[in-house]
Amino acid sequence: MHRNNFIAYFLALACFIILTPSLATAQSDKVKSALADLKAMAGELGAPKLQGSDLYFGNDKVDNSIVDAVVKKDGGAATLFAKNGDQFVRVASTVKKEDGTSAVGTALDPKSPAFAKLSAGEPYYGDATVFGKAYDAGYEPIKDTAGVVGAYFVGYPK
Repeated sequence: MHRNNFIAYFLALACFIILTPSLATAQSDKVKSALADLKAMAGELGAPKLQGSDLYFGNDKVDNSIVDAVVKKDGGAATLFAKNGDQFVRVASTVKKEDGTSAVGTALDPKSPAFAKLSAGEPYYGDATVFGKAYDAGYEPIKDTAGVVGAYFVGYPK
């Protein structure tokens, strides 16, 4: 009897160990796929540029249409940030603040692990807490010929 329980326990533990990385990989693959969609949709409009504190792709000022389309297609949450001084400010977002209102106009937390990476022109993939919610997230810098002008974000709630 004890041997059967041990075998069942061992098999359950083995399945958990094998499936846990697979689930994390699947979530990570979703993040990368949605981020690729966000970048492609924005790129179809043209090259990125800042005009004052506004982010443009080609001649189109960024609005929520791109992030809404990505979330409709891929689920999760999406944001486009414009670089404003040393901050990344949400100019289009499906993310909501704690009170349920749109996060557009709010800045990326400088304590976020993504902040330093984006400031250095590098992507960040991993855990992110946004307005108290945990996400499996991806951030990539938006660059023009002069450097970083903004950032892309997609995330899936954990």
